[in-house]
Amino acid sequence: MKLSEFKAVLAQHPEKTIGFILPGGEIIPVHAHVTEVARIDKRFIDCGGTFRTELICRLQTWVADDLHHRLSAGKLLAIIQKSASFMETEDLDVDVEHEAPVISQFPVGDVAPDGDRLLVHLTTKHTACLAPEKCLPPPQSISFNPIPSFKPAKCC
Repeated sequence: MKLSEFKAVLAQHPEKTIGFILPGGEIIPVHAHVTEVARIDKRFIDCGGTFRTELICRLQTWVADDLHHRLSAGKLLAIIQKSASFMETEDLDVDVEHEAPVISQFPVGDVAPDGDRLLVHLTTKHTACLAPEKCLPPPQSISFNPIPSFKPAKCC
């Protein structure tokens, strides 16, 4: 979900309490804090040698002993709006960093009202080869040769 879309949903339901739902259906405790709003600017070279960039908005959660803490959509929106000076754009994906039990990042998939809560459904990330045409062996054609030839990848 893009930051612009996320902010619009928060603005529509400012009084609702935020609830984060992990990909497996587990709920991050309702007393979780959003401790950071960050712009993550990733610059890297893929395995094929191509320079790439990735820009995201990351919300970091933290679960403390403050069992009475509740984060409303309006308060989260106000926190995010303070980041506008360095976000520079709202056309970036939003993810949530949470320790579950190791620190992991979960893209925001959907945000939907549910009674007095606004549920933020988190999805999963996956790794992939970004240069399969350079790194992976070509697909084998169907052949009746009992010993297929194998050509090792040249870059990885």
